[in-house]
Amino acid sequence: MTFQPRKFLLAAVCAACLGTAFAAPDARIASLAAKEKPALLETLKELVSIESGSRDLEGLEKISDLIAAKFKAMGGEVELIDPSAEAYRMEDTPEKIGRVVRATFKGTGKKKIMLIAHMDTVYTVGMLNKQPFRVEGDKAYGLGIADDKQGVAVITHTVAMLQALKFKDYGTLTVLINGDEEISSPGSRALITRLGGEHDAVLSFEGASVKEDKLSLATAGIASVSLNVTGKASHAGSAPELGVNALYELSHQILQMRDLSDPATGLKMNWTISRAGSNRNVIPASATAGADVRVLKVSDYDRIEQQVQERVKKQLIPEAKVEMKFERRRPPLEATGASLALAKHAQQIYKDELGRPLGADDKVAGGGTDAAFAALKTKAPVVERFGLQGFGAHSADAEYVLVDSIEPRLYLATRMVMDLSRSKIGN
Repeated sequence: MTFQPRKFLLAAVCAACLGTAFAAPDARIASLAAKEKPALLETLKELVSIESGSRDLEGLEKISDLIAAKFKAMGGEVELIDPSAEAYRMEDTPEKIGRVVRATFKGTGKKKIMLIAHMDTVYTVGMLNKQPFRVEGDKAYGLGIADDKQGVAVITHTVAMLQALKFKDYGTLTVLINGDEEISSPGSRALITRLGGEHDAVLSFEGASVKEDKLSLATAGIASVSLNVTGKASHAGSAPELGVNALYELSHQILQMRDLSDPATGLKMNWTISRAGSNRNVIPASATAGADVRVLKVSDYDRIEQQVQERVKKQLIPEAKVEMKFERRRPPLEATGASLALAKHAQQIYKDELGRPLGADDKVAGGGTDAAFAALKTKAPVVERFGLQGFGAHSADAEYVLVDSIEPRLYLATRMVMDLSRSKIGN
């Protein structure tokens, strides 16, 4: 592969000469972004070459050691945290959860800024052989490269650029990389929420789309409802009256909760899976069902959970035992005035200094995000998708990032940390 580290810098210089089109970019930052591009690609190769599925503890240990070493080499105070003890236990939560890398850099200022990404993937051990890291044209391919190893790499090289600039005007720069995002962050969510409340701004580095380069200020919250009905088996032909039909009760429960969605508020609850019985000629003694829940506001969780609890009490068959479990897998990320101001500042940098469009609005977009945990107990700005543009997340053979998005994103992330440190955003 051929690198063109001067391409972005030359474009920036040409843009500066236009004058009337947009303001000149910071030549030092543009130069460093060009210099860091090949190094970032090498970091991506390192990260992608380690399989790190959310349940692969060996792989997660290896990749967390690599990430920790990189931040230690830059002078960060690094901790490897086992989040298993304070985990929020859901039905699919493993007993042992991958470590969190926390790196802290102390500056001379007052502002506290946090950069977050995740190192785990949805892939299982052995799949790397089918898609090793490679660069073809403007696309760098690899399992987990878009979701979210690019985020780890962008943060790593943003910190490297700040150090090269000898910039320390922040009070604290915190980097947090977790290994359980793809299983709804059961271990790291409490830590992310706690640290989010302690910082003045949080930038999250999930990737942007190749179709629309856009920051995210709002995402839907995700929850699930599980119903377990216990009845009594009996012969369906000769003695059905001696049984307690769990399927009848389950069907009743599903039908009486089919109208809980609320289009006016964006609340959605849909029953998606069910299972009952063992044989055609046996009254089913057990039945289960699951529903997917989406909300746009944290307060809607309380409302829908209470409604489900009330409905489930109304049984068709009193002898059946009905158990309900409501799991809050992820809160929604709600747009705020502070996050909108931060996003608009990023848009201005992209437009005025790089001549590139960058979307940002308060419309709900995308799936769940750890940024929502960071925003849960703070009024500080929390904005998602500062990562590279990419495509194919969770696919087995088509996941890639755009190489040409590396330098603009490094430039943007560095400028954002600098402006946040100097209180130039939202004032």
